[in-house]
Amino acid sequence: MKIVFATNNKNKLAEIKEILGENFEVLSLNDINCHVDIPETGTTLEENAKIKAEYIYNQYGISVFADDTGLEVDALNGAPGVYSARYAGGEGHDSEANMRKLLHELEDKENRKARFRTVIAYISAEDTYPNTDKKQDTNTTNKTEEAEALLFEGICTGDIIKEKRGETGFGYDPIFQPTGYDKTFAELGHEIKNKISHRALAVEKFANYLKSKV
Repeated sequence: MKIVFATNNKNKLAEIKEILGENFEVLSLNDINCHVDIPETGTTLEENAKIKAEYIYNQYGISVFADDTGLEVDALNGAPGVYSARYAGGEGHDSEANMRKLLHELEDKENRKARFRTVIAYISAEDTYPNTDKKQDTNTTNKTEEAEALLFEGICTGDIIKEKRGETGFGYDPIFQPTGYDKTFAELGHEIKNKISHRALAVEKFANYLKSKV
């Protein structure tokens, strides 16, 4: 089954391909010659995921899924949340700067509980969904009026440790230790992380849905 993942993030793309397996041909935005930086203007993970999926579906009329992920820290009232990738500000997604800022914010905090949350939004070019009473019209320019996004969520709880550990993964992986483990995501490696992570759990739900439709 061929499907577009609305990203050009090589780390996320490789992770998704490994989790979904050989039954799915996952294309990136580059693969469909889409080079637009889709703005993530939502205030929630759900909104951002839907914005990206809807943009690709409206422009290309093909089945697409998009995700947004946030690290939600209890002691910071859920921050950085939807702003996780750009927590430290500046241009681009600077993981090192983001981690430094987060560790600084937690220096005097005893509660270091946190959770990673991923939301996947999926729009199918073939399906219509129960929450709409509109019939599919191939001539419409606003296809998302007929194909509502389905959402799939994955959550992984854990703790923010006090200093970085591990060499694999990306983002906040070196400072996030999932519940039940004595190693960070960056120490556990791809094989274990891709079985227990927030993204893995969201993708598992998504993949089960796709398999039920094939």
